[in-house]
Amino acid sequence: MNLPGIPLAKDVVRPPETVLVNITPQETRVAMLEQNNICELHIERYSGHSLVGNIYLGVVRRVLPGMQSAFIEIGLERAAFLHIVDVLEQRQNPEETQRIEHMLFEGQTVLVQVIKDPINSKGTRLSTQISLAGRFLVHLPQDDHIGISQRIEDENERSNLRERLHNLLSADACHGYIIRTSAETASDAELQADIDYLTKVWAHIKNQAKVRPAETMLYQDLPLSLRVLRDMFNDNTQKILVDSKENHQRMLDFASQYVQGAVEKLELFKGDGPLFETHNVEQEINKALQPRVNLNFGSYLIIEATEAMTTIDVNTGGFVGARNFDETIFKTNLEACHTIARELRLRNLGGIIIIDFIDMTQEAHREAVLQELAKALAFDRTRVTLNGFTSLGLIELTRKRTRENLSHILAEPCCTCQGRGRIKTSQTICYEIQRELVREARRFDVKSFRILASPTVIDLFLDEESVSLAMLIDFIGKPIYLEVETSYTQEQFDIVLM
Repeated sequence: MNLPGIPLAKDVVRPPETVLVNITPQETRVAMLEQNNICELHIERYSGHSLVGNIYLGVVRRVLPGMQSAFIEIGLERAAFLHIVDVLEQRQNPEETQRIEHMLFEGQTVLVQVIKDPINSKGTRLSTQISLAGRFLVHLPQDDHIGISQRIEDENERSNLRERLHNLLSADACHGYIIRTSAETASDAELQADIDYLTKVWAHIKNQAKVRPAETMLYQDLPLSLRVLRDMFNDNTQKILVDSKENHQRMLDFASQYVQGAVEKLELFKGDGPLFETHNVEQEINKALQPRVNLNFGSYLIIEATEAMTTIDVNTGGFVGARNFDETIFKTNLEACHTIARELRLRNLGGIIIIDFIDMTQEAHREAVLQELAKALAFDRTRVTLNGFTSLGLIELTRKRTRENLSHILAEPCCTCQGRGRIKTSQTICYEIQRELVREARRFDVKSFRILASPTVIDLFLDEESVSLAMLIDFIGKPIYLEVETSYTQEQFDIVLM
């Protein structure tokens, strides 16, 4: 069912932001706080940091005409994936249908850029359209037109920025640029510095492509500590706290050259305790790994992320604070809107998201909740498409997947339940063991059996299931011995033939 998209506000007044940068030899973590509440968390581990933005000289390994895609070797463990929609010629002429088999052949070397990290079983996704991000501009060296961020809506401002950039570019220079939102307040000198920097970067990449062997990286994006200054710093940023003296100086040097406004906002954290603990971030990260999110007055959310989609269930719990039941439901749903928007950003949940608000009988309440959700989602820097209520009373939205969600970075499936989130009861295991004993008794002529199982299962055999065990001994006509194996999980057991 295709639902009309609900427009998100673009002129929202953002609250003051504080950025915390925690740097250790193993990883860099960046937390963004709005009114002392963490709303975004970025993690870059040096053992497996993001590949997005990296440029490689790849080799075509397979072309798949049926899927209109190709597998490209770029020197990683798995071949990367290139779809026709991400091929430069198709992007430049979207109205003309291109065929990938007419553009690529096996063994061909091709310049590619990573646009998506590998997520779960999906490999790295590539594009042949190169883009280089600067502070105010994004350079598209294969294009020849000037685009402007959609967030800049004033037509006069758009025309003015386009004209300013055009005047700064020489006649023989590449005119492929996208003007970022941050350029609204940039001076001509700052724009020129961005142009010079991006031109040098592209010249270096072209030179490397001529001399470096295939399946090698030609360009790597800035580390997270510097991307903070390039991508996250804005007029709402009150301060940027860094807990590493060396990296603080490095960020100062970068800011003084490319992001002058950030210099006075950069502070070296000198607190007694760790930076994240001082600002209660560690506790919030642990909460973000739990499915339950508590709201005020006893109401709560349950957030379940699966491979296909993320579901969010809103519950009143023990909340009875309003005059009647309808008002209770309405207030709970309204409060949930802002928490949901914050949790999507914090957990970095992407793809299809289904929200099951508590059923509302009044159409005015439904509309108010929808508008409140649209307002809350407007603060998200990642592209969100919000649809209205479905026929089942659910709200569906999509959020662009950019990187692994928080749970995938910090956690792994439980070795006991294999990611099911539940384990079989001790009683279920007892009955499984008894059925296995019957099968073994029919297959083998042995003197006795020994059961090796976890303490909880053995205790159940000795207590509640002692009668059924005695009946089983009589049935098979062989003695059965019990032995506790403390290293076994509740679902593990062995039957020893004696």
